[in-house]
Amino acid sequence: MKSTRRKFIKKSLFATLGSYLLPGFLLKNETEASNLIPLNFKPDPNKWSNNEVTVSWIGHSTMLINFFGKWILTDPVLKDRVGVYFFGSSIGPSRMTPPALAFEEIPKPDIILLSHAHMDHMDYPTLSDFANKYPGEIDVITAYLTKDVIENLPWKSLSVMDWNDKLSLNGIDFTALEVEHFGWRFPWEKDRSRGFMKDGRSYNAYLIKQNGRSILFGGDMRMHNKLGIIKDEKVDIALMPIGAYDPWLISHCTPEQALEMSDNINAKYFIPMHTKTFQQGKEPFNEPIDRMLAAAPKYKTKIAIDEIGQTFRLKS
Repeated sequence: MKSTRRKFIKKSLFATLGSYLLPGFLLKNETEASNLIPLNFKPDPNKWSNNEVTVSWIGHSTMLINFFGKWILTDPVLKDRVGVYFFGSSIGPSRMTPPALAFEEIPKPDIILLSHAHMDHMDYPTLSDFANKYPGEIDVITAYLTKDVIENLPWKSLSVMDWNDKLSLNGIDFTALEVEHFGWRFPWEKDRSRGFMKDGRSYNAYLIKQNGRSILFGGDMRMHNKLGIIKDEKVDIALMPIGAYDPWLISHCTPEQALEMSDNINAKYFIPMHTKTFQQGKEPFNEPIDRMLAAAPKYKTKIAIDEIGQTFRLKS
C-alpha cells in the first residue's frame, strides 16, 4: 500500500513538473484573471452565414470556423490555466488574454479538431466541458496515439488520423499532414520526434476542404518543407503558429518562417495563432504579431487577422 502511494505521489510530481518543462510551459505566467489584457474585438457567430467560410481567432490555437454551415473548433483551450489536470483543476500557466468567446457563447461544435496532445492544444477540462454539455453530439479528430487522453469522454465519434490519412466527416474532407514538432504529453512518453514512429505520440496539421474551398490548420510546428505536398491544393486560408520561438526554434517557427511556409503552399490568406494567450517563450507579448506585420509585404499571402477576436469572412 505504501509502495503504491509512493508511486502515485512520484508520478503526480513528475506530471506537474512535466507541464512546466514542455517548451512553452517553462516560463510560468502569474497573471490573474482580473489582470487579463482586454481584447479589442468580439466575434458574433449569430451573424455568420452558413453559405460561406468564416473564421474567428478565439485565442491561442483555438479557431472557430463556420465551414458552409458546419461548426469546427480547433484545439479548444478556454480555461484560465493550462497544464496538468489535477483534482479538478489545472496546474500551470495562466492566461494573459481572455478567450474572445466564453464557453457559453460558442455554438455547439459539429467537429473538434485536435492537432496533438500538448496541454495547450488538448486541454482536458475544456474538452470535458464540451463533451458533457453535448454528450454524443460532437465528432472529434485527433492525431495518432493521442486518443487515450480523451477517449473516456462521451463523444459522438473519436477518429484518429495518421499522416496522409484522409477522412470525410459531416460532408467535409480532412487530410492529416506531417509537420515537424514533438508529441509527448509528459516527458517520459514516447513520441515520433524521438524516433518512435510506431509507438510514439504524433502531431498533425490538417487540410480541410469542401465546396472548392480549403483551410490549412497548422497545429504547431517548426520551420520545414513537408507542407509542399499540398502546394497544388489552392489553399484559401492558412492558420499558422507564430509564437514561442524564443528560445524554442527547435519546436516552433518564427512569424517570418510561418509566412514563408504559407507562401510555399500558395495560401491566399494567413491567420496567426499560438501567441498572445500564454507566456510560452521569452519574446515580448506583441513581438510575434509585430514581426508578422513587418514581414508580410515580402510575401504573396495576405494577413486576414492580426488580433484575437477578429473575424474573417472568405468572400465567394
